Amino acid sequence: MNRATRTIVTAIGIILGISGLDHGIFEILQGNQTTYGMLIEAIGPDQIMWEHGGEGAFTILSNFLFTGIMAVVIGAALIIWSIGYIDHQGGPLGFLILNVLLFLFGGGIAAPILIYPAAGIAATRIHAPLTWWRKVLPDRIRPFLAKLWPYTLAIGVISMLIGLYIAITGNLPGTNIGEPDLILVIDLAFVFGGGLVMFLVSFVCGFASDIENQLRS
Repeated sequence: MNRATRTIVTAIGIILGISGLDHGIFEILQGNQTTYGMLIEAIGPDQIMWEHGGEGAFTILSNFLFTGIMAVVIGAALIIWSIGYIDHQGGPLGFLILNVLLFLFGGGIAAPILIYPAAGIAATRIHAPLTWWRKVLPDRIRPFLAKLWPYTLAIGVISMLIGLYIAITGNLPGTNIGEPDLILVIDLAFVFGGGLVMFLVSFVCGFASDIENQLRS
C-alpha cells in the first residue's frame, strides 16, 4: 500500500467532511424553512458574521433543516470513510459517492468541486505501482521530494482550516483588518494558495515517497 498517498487522501477527506459539517450546522440553525431555490447561503441572516460570510451551497432539497441534517450526516460519514475505509476495495468509489452527495445536499460548492477531484484521483493510486510517476519524477530529485510530503500536507491542512475559519467569521486572528474585500482576498489565498496548491504539491511528494518505498522493498 502507498502509505503516504493514503495519508494525504485521508487528511483531505477529513477537511472535506469538516467543510460539510460546517455548512450543515449553519443550515440547521436556519430552521424548518424553505430554501426558495437550489443555490443557497448556508449561513442565514441571523447567523452571518461578515459581508462575505454566507457560505454558498447547493441543495436538491427545498428545506434548510433537512438540507443541514443531510450535510452533517454525509460530512461525518465522509470523515469516517476517509479514516477507516479509503484503502479498502471500493474505497475510492465510496469517496466519490459521498462527495457527490455532500455537494447535492448543502455541503458546499467550492470544496467538492475544486478540492475533491485531485484527492479522488489519488485515492485510486493507493494500491497502484505508480509506474507513470516513476518515469516522470527524475531519480535525482525524487528522494528530496519524498521527504517533503509531511510538511507540505501540514501547511495545506493548517491553511485550509484557517481559511474555513476566516470564511465563517471574517476575522483574521492577530490582526485588526476590517476591510471585507481585503479579508476575502486573504481568505482565498489561504484556501487556494496555502490549501489547494499545497495539497497538489503533497500528492507529488507523496507519490515520490511511495515510489522510494517500493524501490526499497
